[in-house]
Amino acid sequence: QVQLVESGGGSVQAGGSLRLSCVASGITASRHSMAWFRQPPGNEREGVAAINSYGATDYADSVKGRFTISKDSAKNTLYLQMNSLNPEDTGVYSCATVAAWYLSSRSLRSGDYKYWGQGTQVTVSS
Repeated sequence: QVQLVESGGGSVQAGGSLRLSCVASGITASRHSMAWFRQPPGNEREGVAAINSYGATDYADSVKGRFTISKDSAKNTLYLQMNSLNPEDTGVYSCATVAAWYLSSRSLRSGDYKYWGQGTQVTVSS
């Protein structure tokens, strides 16, 4: 059974930083393409950052240069380092993983992911 558990969300002022974690069980995170999504209040879920089995990454234009996605194989954990946060980054952040192994995909489309965490709230105040 695959489980993804996020943590690290919270409230921060504009310009601040947060690091989100997503601990995976039931899969070996290093073998799977994984991603972070967010859902701003009143808006649809959007892809933020993705990383494939080979460490290649992709980012939404709105977060390029500010966010960094990474994996720690030893801890079976996905991270999202978020710097220079602004109020537009507010939302529920969720991690997701595909089911197959060793894909090169770095998709930011939610339909490409099978397993999801429950999400963690990030609130950025001005």
